[in-house]
Amino acid sequence: MKNTLGTIIEAPSDRQSLPSNPLPTTKPLLRSITLSKNRKMAAKSTPQSRSSRNVHDESLPTNVVKLGNRNYKRVEMLPRNTAQETYIDALLDKRMVFAVGPAGTGKTLLAVLRAIKALREQEITKIILTRPAVSVDEKHGFLPGDLNAKMEPWTRPIFDVFEEYYGLPETKRMLDEGTIEIAPLGFMRGRTFKNAYVIADEMQNATPDQTKMLLTRIGEGSSMIITGDLKQHDRGFEKNGLKDFLERLALNNKDSMAVCTFQRCHIERDPLVAEVLEIYGDDE
Repeated sequence: MKNTLGTIIEAPSDRQSLPSNPLPTTKPLLRSITLSKNRKMAAKSTPQSRSSRNVHDESLPTNVVKLGNRNYKRVEMLPRNTAQETYIDALLDKRMVFAVGPAGTGKTLLAVLRAIKALREQEITKIILTRPAVSVDEKHGFLPGDLNAKMEPWTRPIFDVFEEYYGLPETKRMLDEGTIEIAPLGFMRGRTFKNAYVIADEMQNATPDQTKMLLTRIGEGSSMIITGDLKQHDRGFEKNGLKDFLERLALNNKDSMAVCTFQRCHIERDPLVAEVLEIYGDDE
């Protein structure tokens, strides 16, 4: 594993979980990652109203933050193992991060938490969500509703996180106002995202052309996190766009990008999930 500040970051294959209840020390292993001013993104986000800024209230529980006149769950990025700790460091230091590995390792969850944290700290003005609209072995035909409704089956896991930290009404308001935007890959051509945090999920199902088109949408003051599982490809015999780019990146080292690799031993779901995956071998 190279240094976190380098380009390619690969977690160790053997599990090195951090203690769930470490003894008090002067430097706890399991730490809450907070954003310091000197680690903010290069962008200067558009100033927001005073009512939208974090307000410290000592009467509130430690896991609650006051935004305007409402209370919300505080965002804390707590690594559960060394791979997640490496990933969090990359999310804080790099503008473009690739997280590759099996489901249940926290790739998407930590990316969403990082985006919410950046939005609350006024580092960005909006969050862009995208992913290839490819289902697993099912054909849904023409789904009813507007664009957001059509993408809802694929973005539901991400919005579960938003609703946990904002509540359903506030999440809907942010979606209606464009603070959260769903942008399918097929609608991105010609766009440039500025002062935004772009989360591209399940990108193992993107083609090379789609991947190139996505990565070139990043603009001033924006960051992008691309997640996927190279062993879970749902496009049949089409070339895997995520794998194609990572192979190119391996030959062209870039300091502004990082690749974090998760293994099955880093899965943080119910232990039974890991046992099921072990039975299937390399298939999931």
